[in-house]
Amino acid sequence: MTLIKPLARRTFLRGALGGGAAVSLAVPLLDAMIPTRRAHAADPTSPPIFGIFYWANGMPWHAGHGPTQGQGGYTDLWTPAATGPGYAPSPLLTPLAAHNVSIATGLTPHTAVPDAPPGQSDGHMRGWHVALTGDRMRAEGFDHPSHTMTVLRPTLDQYVATHPEFYGNSPSRFRSLVLGISGARFHDYGHWNAISYSGPDSAIAPIMSPAQLYSLLFDVPGDLVALGHRARLLDAVKDDAQSLRARLGSVDRQRLDDHLDHLNEIQRRLELTSGTCDAVPPPPGDSGDLLVKTDIMAQILAVALRCDLTRVFSFMLTAPATTHVFDNLGVANDMHKTCHDGAWESVRAITDYQMQAFARLLDQMAASKDAMDNTLLDRACVFGTSEYGEGWQHSDLEMPVLLAGRACGAMNPGVHVREPGGNLSKAHVTMLRAIGIDTPSFGFNGGETSDELPGLLT
Repeated sequence: MTLIKPLARRTFLRGALGGGAAVSLAVPLLDAMIPTRRAHAADPTSPPIFGIFYWANGMPWHAGHGPTQGQGGYTDLWTPAATGPGYAPSPLLTPLAAHNVSIATGLTPHTAVPDAPPGQSDGHMRGWHVALTGDRMRAEGFDHPSHTMTVLRPTLDQYVATHPEFYGNSPSRFRSLVLGISGARFHDYGHWNAISYSGPDSAIAPIMSPAQLYSLLFDVPGDLVALGHRARLLDAVKDDAQSLRARLGSVDRQRLDDHLDHLNEIQRRLELTSGTCDAVPPPPGDSGDLLVKTDIMAQILAVALRCDLTRVFSFMLTAPATTHVFDNLGVANDMHKTCHDGAWESVRAITDYQMQAFARLLDQMAASKDAMDNTLLDRACVFGTSEYGEGWQHSDLEMPVLLAGRACGAMNPGVHVREPGGNLSKAHVTMLRAIGIDTPSFGFNGGETSDELPGLLT
């Protein structure tokens, strides 16, 4: 065993900044025994991206949603005729055809519904909660008449963004971006105002303004000079640190390595905060048209993803039970009222329009390539969903589930899986496994499953 000459307890890493100014940083107290240092091998592939695209009020109703919905003889414009790979898109999926989106049909929440307080089976609430959290809503504090409720756990975007297997020890500057397009709201609180939650009673308000999103991502901090000095100080002592490391035994090396890892993380965050992306777009405009605004926000988001400012996002086109008025489609009333008025043809036109918006987001991701020459969409798993199957009767049968992207090759594109009455959380298991998160099971309170959707994972 090689004996290591003891170091003084007051050992410093020394270096010099430009102009010869001497700097020093203290090292932690070191012992002696060798553990294996944690390896930080460079991954030759780009990491996966996870996103949620959300639209309000489900789809046009048909017999699959229940006997009442089937009485009018309404055509199912959502479900493709064939299952398996290479399906022909249904009419409402035609806007997404260029992106070879996979679809699961027939799925429904399998969570238990408590008897008290009453009203927890309402599709507006139940479908939304299971689709985005895998769980029912929290019974405590629930009040159906006032539509007051909260989640029991984080929504999928926040679950992924904080999961140690997704970012590991090197998160992007923003663990997630929470974005929105339409400002129309059924209520201005909680579930009706946001689709992203970090936990119970902790809604994350979406960024609605392109200018606000642009400023958050690309504006240079006012203290850039001071941040730059601190980052250069860390650079200056690296050579001395490596020289010191060669003189140490193993536990000492581990502790020094941990200390340097900590300093590197500080420097990384300084650089992420003070640095700018090399493809910063021009300052954005804005628009009241949902498609144009989706284009604007999606362009900014694509730059953020390409520059690894984040790898997780939620994109709320329209809020739950939206009161957005689609007057550009000749629909006089807001969408929520339009659904309850039974205006099937208007709901069809609105749903088609919302799928066009989803396609605009995917267009931007497909057109943008990262430094490894991978498109953002090839790296992504984007979950498209709504709060229930249809909005006339609030049915949570036939919940919409779209999966766009290839998740770095882990997902097969263009597959239709049909499971009438199937567990909605099978979609969650599939997505989480696709992006590399070990998922023995997912779903809660009666909705647990270890099964994935067949044929979607490579």
